[in-house]
Amino acid sequence: MIKEVKKPKVAFICVHNSCRSQIAEALGKHLAADVFESYSAGTETKPQINQDAVRLMKEIYGIDMEQTQRSKLLEDIPPVDVVITMGCNVACPFLPCKHREDWGLDDPTGKSDIEFERTIKEIHSKIEDLRERINNAL
Repeated sequence: MIKEVKKPKVAFICVHNSCRSQIAEALGKHLAADVFESYSAGTETKPQINQDAVRLMKEIYGIDMEQTQRSKLLEDIPPVDVVITMGCNVACPFLPCKHREDWGLDDPTGKSDIEFERTIKEIHSKIEDLRERINNAL
């Protein structure tokens, strides 16, 4: 009998769910969908995802976040196993989980494309590391 392995659910959260957490959700789906399910949420929402993030993710990865994602509140996502906070510089939102870590990323909103690209690359690297750690734990 083949045992079906349930993929853990990972939530990337920050206050506004408009930039870093959205990038992490998109890259989680792009780079690690075979290992974990990716969600993002915040305690507040914005009317749209950060347009610089949308543009650069489209340029770098061909991912159109506006087609596949929207700004969500914590209660809009299912119960999760892992919570990754982005580095809120304020009180990070709380969500029950089995494992929690903070990535301490600066918000690139309002900064240059170089700052955005640096943040995107850092998130990419952290997603690959998380993928590897979760994969080895299964």
